[in-house]
Order: sequence, then C-alpha cells, then structure tokens
Amino acid sequence: LTWDRGKELSAHALLTSETGLPVYFADAKSPWQRGSNEHLNGLLRQYFPKGTDLSRWNADEIAAIATALNNRPRGILGWRTPAEAFADQLRSVQQQTVATIG
Repeated sequence: LTWDRGKELSAHALLTSETGLPVYFADAKSPWQRGSNEHLNGLLRQYFPKGTDLSRWNADEIAAIATALNNRPRGILGWRTPAEAFADQLRSVQQQTVATIG
C-alpha cells in the first residue's frame, strides 16, 4: 500500500502488524507514485469539485456515488468493475482455503 504523507496515516505500523500489509510512503510532490489514488481523486472530482463541503451530502447520496464508482469498468482491471474484481478475489481466496476429501 502506498500512502501519502499525512498525519491521518500515522497508524501505519499498526495496520502493517495487524494485516501483514507493508506500507510505503510516496515522496513529497510525487503524485505519480500514488497513481491509483490520483486516478480515484479524479473520478471523485466529477461528483465533488475541489473544495466541496461534503457535509451537504447525506449518507444515501454518498453511498450512491460509491456504488456508481464501484460499478464503473476500469482499464487497469481488464475492464471489469472494482466490484467484479473484488468478488473474483474473494472467490479465489475461498477456493484456495477449502479442504477437499479424496
């Protein structure tokens, strides 16, 4: 996982110890090191222009936007949606952990 350098991410060591997921920090002023983050920010800006006060949106409206984004095909995922890619990953993990008798 590559994170930006913000104080809100100070618990990175806990995340790594709890999940085993290594955390890396992008260099300052190097957005290309956070490509997926920058791409998602661009998609979010279609709904929330920079500087938008998110408190004016209710939970249902934000959930609808999340659903729209999670069901939007992405080239990086072979034109699957994030929801499809996530479901495929879950199926793959379940198949790997199921014991067989034989």
